[in-house]
Amino acid sequence: MKLGILGTGMIVHDFLSTYDVLNIEKAYIYTSPRSVEKTKGLIEKYNLDGYFQDYEEMLKADIDTIYVGLPNHLHYSFAKQALCAGKHVIMEKPVTSNIEELEDLIQISKEKNVKLFEAVTVHHMPAYKALKEKLNEIGSIKILNFNYSQYSSRYNAFKEGNILPAFDPHKSGGALMDINVYNINAMIGLFGAPQKMEYMANVEKGIDTSGIATLDYGNFKAIAIGAKDCKAPIVNTIQGDKGVILVEGPMSRMRSFKVIDNAGQESVYEFDKDAHGMSYEFLEFKRILEEQDEDSYQKLLEISYNVCKNMSEARKRAGILFDADIK
Repeated sequence: MKLGILGTGMIVHDFLSTYDVLNIEKAYIYTSPRSVEKTKGLIEKYNLDGYFQDYEEMLKADIDTIYVGLPNHLHYSFAKQALCAGKHVIMEKPVTSNIEELEDLIQISKEKNVKLFEAVTVHHMPAYKALKEKLNEIGSIKILNFNYSQYSSRYNAFKEGNILPAFDPHKSGGALMDINVYNINAMIGLFGAPQKMEYMANVEKGIDTSGIATLDYGNFKAIAIGAKDCKAPIVNTIQGDKGVILVEGPMSRMRSFKVIDNAGQESVYEFDKDAHGMSYEFLEFKRILEEQDEDSYQKLLEISYNVCKNMSEARKRAGILFDADIK
């Protein structure tokens, strides 16, 4: 993989902290003029190959894959340019602002014979994969309750009138897009698209600072709670008629889980706690590209599509609109 990295924000720093184990052939950063000095520091720290300030020049360079680590509202335009240039794209979550943008990108990727990935750690975590294999132990599924409530320091700034991207409706922000997206990915990754999804949100200044998504699967129901304006112990449960699966901590970085049957018998499953969560997804993206594993690629793309479609439609029904919705 010859990688072009877009951005120098927190998620890019997080990604670069695991860069040394990914066996990437070369990597460059696309940066703005105001972030050049920061970019030079990252290049030196992680032994990268250089940087670009002109995106068109980056797309002409010897790079085969673009990683979009920019604010949500910029995902679509930068990914579209990359796909049109014949580059594979790894998009940081959430993949796009709405389903219309994603459908356009998928069509372009097909026409250009390149691939479009969404970087959602949960699907590639060993613990999550093992959890899938244990679902039958708790019998018929009845209730899912995933809660990712994490008070954000940006909310303090938001209340004071300093609107940062995570709380900006003009930049496709909000709790659903920023944090509840992990819960919904985990649910749809396990059980596919729901029959219906609704979103009840606490809305301030036109954006959801927290909210509850309800997913109806017909024979069982699911609740996904995501909050940036309050906090709670992060606990996730999958309840069946024979027992429960308990995950403590965010689903996106899960390292262990418990299976507890109705008699109280408990089994604990623990997995690698040292590897960086983002390493699993990037190694899988590399493998899919190198092995041309179309089946695995299509399964991931289907999850991204179903998540984006359900989130987009439920958000709009809740009256939360982005600039991207009214182009």
